Amino acid sequence: MPAHLFRAARWSRRAQHVVMALGPPVATILITGIVSLLALAVTHAALTLAGGGDRWLATAAALLCAALITPPMAWPLLHLLCALEAARAQLDVLATRDELTGLYNRRQFLVLADREWSRCRRYDMAAALLMIDVDLFKRVNDEHGHLAGDLMLREIARAAGDTLRQPDLLGRFGGEEFVVFLPHADPLGAIDAAERIRERVARLCFEWKGQAVRATVSIGVATFDLTHDSLAALIQDADMALYAAKDAGRNCVRAVPPQAREHGASDAVVSP
Repeated sequence: MPAHLFRAARWSRRAQHVVMALGPPVATILITGIVSLLALAVTHAALTLAGGGDRWLATAAALLCAALITPPMAWPLLHLLCALEAARAQLDVLATRDELTGLYNRRQFLVLADREWSRCRRYDMAAALLMIDVDLFKRVNDEHGHLAGDLMLREIARAAGDTLRQPDLLGRFGGEEFVVFLPHADPLGAIDAAERIRERVARLCFEWKGQAVRATVSIGVATFDLTHDSLAALIQDADMALYAAKDAGRNCVRAVPPQAREHGASDAVVSP
């Protein structure tokens, strides 16, 4: 994009933010004031060039025109701008958030996590990824119905989010599976975060049609190292650890040791 177009777009966005912050009524008054000042400046410049005239009459006429013409034109345009901006914000939410849980959807999570992964790789910083799967989720749907299953997913999402730090990324990966990217997390820190989530979920209990419904999760942990040449490789290791947690009886955490990838042992998984 040419520099002048980029600057114009930047100023346009700033103007939109100002209008959204002030609201159409205040923004209309502000624009009317600006137009009035411009009308006065143009009027006085024209009188100066013309060599004379009744300045008081010209000033009154300029202010009257600005007051009568600007608000009817500015108000609907500003109101439309605010409506469009609100609609755009809503579309952004729909495009980036999971409708059921409010977490990042898979696409947005991958975009944000890939950005964080690239930063960690560039500066050789610690990071980890957790794959979380709800145990026996199909049984909940079969026994209590899909609405109960939806409620369980929302409660698990809330419980997991409550245990994480502000920089951590939490998303719904699909179905009953969640994913967490932990920047600045060493192996022990990642396992500790996974255990906090597992324990928090295990304490969950909600009532559905007179019955107590509980949930547990299995979690796979993969710690970033320089052998991970992409975010997909890190996800693959976490997924491998998740399968090990399932095989170990569920409701547990398993982690891929850093040396497993180096030695090509794709099934080498250790328990924390």
